[in-house]
This record gives sequence, structure tokens and C-alpha cells, in this order.
Amino acid sequence: MLDKVEYWLNLCDEDVLNAKAMINGKRFLGAGYFCHQIAEKALKAVVSHNTGESPPRTHKLLKLADQAGLLDELSEEHLFLLKGLVPLQVEARYPEYKEQIAKTLNDEKCRELLKESEEFLCWIKKKLEK
Repeated sequence: MLDKVEYWLNLCDEDVLNAKAMINGKRFLGAGYFCHQIAEKALKAVVSHNTGESPPRTHKLLKLADQAGLLDELSEEHLFLLKGLVPLQVEARYPEYKEQIAKTLNDEKCRELLKESEEFLCWIKKKLEK
């Protein structure tokens, strides 16, 4: 059986593939959602690593970063990414926001989000190797 950290990191790797598939299929809201999932699950891996327990059932990235003990270590780029991903998890589900958010996403934007999400995941994996 996988430990909790491996479990979350394996889900991250699956979500990278899911985001790529969504981009290739021109499903940009879905791609954005999976980029959020990559960051969320990476942070949950750190929470699991640091506490030995299951992370909280939340989608709030900055709260998870705080619980992971990483808030003060996040670069400005990481903070910008995490703050930018938040609406793609929650607000994109609701009709009053969905269309507005969809207008901000295109192939180029989603590829950039995925690149930044993968870089964030690599940073997290390096932190976990220490």
C-alpha cells in the first residue's frame, strides 16, 4: 500500500496528464481545474509528510501552504500561481462566474498555467526529498 505522501504525488502526476489531455482537447476550464488540482495535491503531500496525518479536506491553496509550513518559503511566482488557480477550482463551477473565467483561458494561457504548475510540483518534490 502506498504511503500518504506517495498517494498524493501519484495523483499529481495523473493530473498533469489530465491537464495535458484537456488542453489538447481545447477544454480549457478543465485544464485550469487540473492545474489547481496539481498544486492542491502537492501541498497535501507536504502536509501529510510533515504531520503524518491525512491533510484537511479543503481546496484553499494558501491555507494548505500554511499548514504545510511553506507559506514563508513561497516565491512571488508561486504565490501568484496559487492565487491565480483559486478561481479555477471553485468559481468556475458556478454559472455566474464560469463564462467570465472561460474568457480568460486559451491554449497559450493553459499551457503556461500547466508549465508553472509542473514547476511548482517539481519544487515540492525537491522539498520532500530533503
